[in-house]
Amino acid sequence: MWPDRRLLDLFKTEFPIVQAPMAGAIDTDLVIAASQGGALGSLPCAMLSVEKAREQISIIRQRVSAPVNMNFFCHKAVDADPNREAQWKQRLAPYYKELGLDPATPINAANRAPFDAAMCELVEELKPEVVSFQFGLPDPALLKRAKAAGCIVMSSATIVKEAIWLEENGADVIIAQGAEAGGHRGMFLTENIAEQPGTFALVPQVVDAVKVPVIAAGGIADGRGIAAAFALGAAGVQIGSAYLRCPESKVIAPARAALAQALDDSTVITNVMTGRPARAVINRVMREVGPISPDAPAFPHAATGLAPLKQASERLGKVDFTNLWAGQAIRLGREMPAAELTRALAGAALARLSQMAG
Repeated sequence: MWPDRRLLDLFKTEFPIVQAPMAGAIDTDLVIAASQGGALGSLPCAMLSVEKAREQISIIRQRVSAPVNMNFFCHKAVDADPNREAQWKQRLAPYYKELGLDPATPINAANRAPFDAAMCELVEELKPEVVSFQFGLPDPALLKRAKAAGCIVMSSATIVKEAIWLEENGADVIIAQGAEAGGHRGMFLTENIAEQPGTFALVPQVVDAVKVPVIAAGGIADGRGIAAAFALGAAGVQIGSAYLRCPESKVIAPARAALAQALDDSTVITNVMTGRPARAVINRVMREVGPISPDAPAFPHAATGLAPLKQASERLGKVDFTNLWAGQAIRLGREMPAAELTRALAGAALARLSQMAG
């Protein structure tokens, strides 16, 4: 049995596993499948319009009666800086030339909006069982409304100070995001990448610092990792990269191949893809321009200049400019349906936990 049942009681899921919300890589199919497997399914909403988010939650609700988590970003929006944008375009100019693209062609701005009043109204309308946030918490008035709608609130902490802040400011559950984790770092009280602790160091310190349940995230992709998280005091785990090669993910074929070939040392933290630190399998632009570049415009504007390069490169079957968000345990991922994978992960963890208890 699970040594800590707080999350199971809170979420009403079969297993204390949260399927990570991976914007751009998943949609309703993976959320539904993970939910059917017994995990808390998480729909990434940061790149969706209100209408699209409503439509996707409706699809999920029709297919599965399990609880759902709607995930949002709550970064402080920064206007695009024309000078930085121009410098960035200059830095990327050789790639535009190589792919036969005109750098002067207008491009749609990158769409990663912070949680706002319109999305809050949607949360009040749809009443998801859980709402989760990346980069801190939204405006206190919006947070209060989400909680009044009956939503459990989760957010990510990358250092103990962030975990304490989240608990003091209304988070019901804290995701301790170790440096191994794929995708964007949830950093909001620090900007120093060099100081980010790994999961094994972070989780027990966060558990000691807060009273709310803690979810371990980063480098957890099998039963051993889940059991280890519980041994460190976590009440559950969040798993992302292990789901990327499931048939329900939206990852394109060349990216799947890159993920399948990735090793333990294939990922790095980069700001080149969006302007904010995130862990990904290294690609050509990260290698040649970064992985950390002072030229990258502020989040999410770095993605704007890369968008035409990404599209042109993908048409050639390449992922030179594609976000290959993944954690350091990407090699442990498996190609199996998400529901089956969820049950396999939980079964292996329970077997390991009973050995440890035995």
